[in-house]
This record gives sequence, structure tokens and C-alpha cells, in this order.
Amino acid sequence: MDSFGIYTLANDVVFDQLVALLNSIEVNVSADIPICIIPYNEQLDLVRKEINNRKNVILFDNWDVIQHWEEFAHQVWAAHPREKEAKLSRPSWYKSHLQRKFVAFEGIFDKFVFYDGDSLAMKPLNNVIDKLETSDFVFDDWEHLKDRAVAALNISVIEKTGLYTEADIRPQLHCSSFFGSKRGLFTVKEIEILKERLITQKEVEWINGHGWWDDSFLFNYMTLRCDRPLFNFTLSPNGEDRTGNCANADPFVNINNVLYNQDGLKPIHRIHYMSYSSRDFAQLSQGQDVNICYGDEFLHYRFLKEPEQRPKQLKPASIITKTNNFFNKTMNKIQRTLR
Repeated sequence: MDSFGIYTLANDVVFDQLVALLNSIEVNVSADIPICIIPYNEQLDLVRKEINNRKNVILFDNWDVIQHWEEFAHQVWAAHPREKEAKLSRPSWYKSHLQRKFVAFEGIFDKFVFYDGDSLAMKPLNNVIDKLETSDFVFDDWEHLKDRAVAALNISVIEKTGLYTEADIRPQLHCSSFFGSKRGLFTVKEIEILKERLITQKEVEWINGHGWWDDSFLFNYMTLRCDRPLFNFTLSPNGEDRTGNCANADPFVNINNVLYNQDGLKPIHRIHYMSYSSRDFAQLSQGQDVNICYGDEFLHYRFLKEPEQRPKQLKPASIITKTNNFFNKTMNKIQRTLR
């Protein structure tokens, strides 16, 4: 069992993003840190071939653990009041497999960092590893600034219990796209306790209604309720720690294909391409201009080991592609509105 490693979640659908992430980790983090890919589903032919070509990458294959976390999440979601509403209100990824990232807590690394597949690593993880000496969870995001209506947890409901105030809850809010933690924090016994509270004691209502199906929202409940020390770099007293990370919201500066926070040229842990679909990255990798912020940086890492295969010039998307992309984005907006 390794003392430290990296996890991500992937399948063949996000193959282009997986290759880009693995290359960015190798160049910007370390070529020697072991990486474990958690299977999003069983569509893994391309993923397995890529693993065979890399010395330090393996596939998580304990399907009993995967099923354990699947069942936990689905039982919790089934108990939420939103489950009783019309199926039309469910997002397309309802009952997806994103919660499989939690198998890291029963995985092969004593300490670990998880990267979402739609990310590129930009700097070493030394400061995350250091923080894990004093904290059980380490994050780097700005979720704690979100309005109550869109926060992961229903602050008003929780305050009424008298257990936590908003001042207690706010610093604990986080996303699940990048985090450091430790194996063994959520034992089978502890998960049963959490399930009892969530389902029997109806603390599932602590999870905000617009994201009751979301792995990140469930994770927020878990980290709050387990009452273990948590650190978020965006709340660090050291201003050098506080940076952006979102491709379509934060401005970055490219220096030798490494991105830095525009304000102060501060190093960032990763760039997160949230709000872009796997289809967008597949089309970009095939040479279509799909208007992804920091798309050149993505292509650099995607074809780092195959520069001859990188598109020489991006072609404007066809009318059919533009129409399909517009339709898909419109449907996503409608689904978000119906939540």
C-alpha cells in the first residue's frame, strides 16, 4: 500500500481529458507519484490501453467497494424530499456514478489527492501533503461564498437544529472536484451512522434541494457531520494560497504552458474546465473550434506525447455541430431551471 497517490474518475467517454490530465500530472506534479483511475462505468477499453502505456497508473478494481458507495448514495438520494417530485425535474445525470470518487476512502493510498477528470494539474502537491498533517480534508475552491439558495447545504434548515450556525457552516462548504484526504476516514460503521442520521433522522433535508443528487452536496454533509479538521486554501491567511481555478470564470497567465493566477502570478493547483462537456473536448481534440477557454493549454497537454497528432489548425464547427451544441446547452439550462 502506497503512502501517497492521486485518484481520478474516468471512462472512455472522457479519454481525451484523461490523457491531458495524466500528462499534466506527470510534467507539473511528479512523474513518480502513483495514479489510480476509478472506473466511472465499465466502458474502459481506451482507458485500459492508456494504463498499459504508463508505468505508474493503475485501475481501481475493487467492485465491492464501488458498489458499497453506489448503494449508499442512491439510498440517501431516494430519501430526499425532492425524490417525490416529478421525474421531469431530475437532471440527466441523476443517479450517475460520480459518487464513486469516494472509494478513495477505502482505497490503496494512505493519503491522496483527487482530481476531477475535467482538470489539468498545474503545480506540485507539497503544500496539500503538508496540510494533511494537521487536517483530514484539504480543498481549494470558493464554494463557501455561494448564496444560501445555491449552497451545497441548506443553511436555514441546519441552523434550526441548533447544532451549527452559519458562521460554523460557511468555512466548511466545498466542492468535490479537487481535494486531499486520507484512507479510512469513513469506515463501514461510520457510513451506517451517517445513513441513520440522513434517512431515519431526516438529516437528508440538510442537503440543499437543488443539488440533492450531487456527489459534492452529499460530500459537504459528510465532512460537516463527521466533525474532522478541514482546510481550504481559499480561506488561508496567506494571500499566496488564494487563487482562482475555473477556466470560464478566472483569468490566468500562461508561462511555458503552466497557468498562474493573473493577480500576482500566483501558482494554481489546477485549472478546472467545469461547464464544458466531454463532447466539447472530443471535438476540440479532433480539430474543431468549440470555443473552450484555455483550449490551447488543453491541446498542449492532450498531445504532449503525440505532438504530430495535434490539430495544426482549428476548423470552425459545422452548422450541424453548432446546432447540436446549442440544443444540448439549451436543454441543460432548462433542466437546471426545473431543479
